[in-house]
Amino acid sequence: MQRRLPFLIIALLLMLVPRAGASTVVVKDKLGRRVEVTVPVKRAVFISLYEYIPALGLWDKVVGVNRWAFKNTLLQRFEQLKGVPPVGTGGDVNIEAIMALRPDLVIIWIYKPQIVKFMEKRGLTVIAVYPESLEELYQNVRLCGRLFAKERKTEEVLSLMEGIFNLVKSRVSKIPEGKRRKVLWLWGKPTTVNGGIGVQHDLIGMIGGINPARHIKAKHVDVSLERIVMWNPDVIFIWGSAKYGPQDLIKSSQWAAVRAVKEGRVHKAPSWSTWSPRLALIALWMAKKICPEVFSDICMRCLADRFYRKVFGIPFDSEEFN
Repeated sequence: MQRRLPFLIIALLLMLVPRAGASTVVVKDKLGRRVEVTVPVKRAVFISLYEYIPALGLWDKVVGVNRWAFKNTLLQRFEQLKGVPPVGTGGDVNIEAIMALRPDLVIIWIYKPQIVKFMEKRGLTVIAVYPESLEELYQNVRLCGRLFAKERKTEEVLSLMEGIFNLVKSRVSKIPEGKRRKVLWLWGKPTTVNGGIGVQHDLIGMIGGINPARHIKAKHVDVSLERIVMWNPDVIFIWGSAKYGPQDLIKSSQWAAVRAVKEGRVHKAPSWSTWSPRLALIALWMAKKICPEVFSDICMRCLADRFYRKVFGIPFDSEEFN
């Protein structure tokens, strides 16, 4: 009598059989790893880049998502989110839950490389991302388009983003170099600033500002308040998820000597992901804050509504902006 393979072995063998119409691509991720991925991806866990899900129409490909996605103002508006199980966060991943979901791919931040290595040893295909420039952000969007066979939609989204970026750049290009304002981006602490690396630094340059911390080659760097006073920025932006706001600086006697504080030009950004297509709207919002006279004829709400409808398929909610 012919012996039968145990069911588990049969299942494992079936997993190794390529899907009809599938192929493989090799991706070099942010950790420098070369990862082979079978495409198009059918089952994905998004621990990062989860705002790409509605932008590229990936709801039918998502089997797990970062717990923070359920607090995301954009994703909360999609009923599909309720059917996706949470799998922890970028720093606290529930690997057992991910294993049970049998994903083809896990997209994660680079915060804890040891987690990536552990998941890889468990047989999971993992890509670690962390865009540190607008160029890398574009690369990540195109990567998702390639992995999920959404190239056409990807280019549509990028074109819409470029349309807003080009609007901003064309307006601020008319500002003389000597009249460009110093713009400082603050992170979780008021004295943690964005240096000359990162998407936020690129945004400051795009909107016609000058980052006084540009010579520090770091994205997050702690500096003394005395140094910020010396820089004397004209405008300050605070990270949207920071636990403090403009009034905390404006009411502080220690910050009173800073021009942005004296003139009430301290703004808290929307608590949106800056690794999202919505970055284009953040750029326009920032540009209007530092150069209101240049953008006085632009209806932010109208432009945002058109963008939302074309990219996400839903209307814009003006309450999402401060």
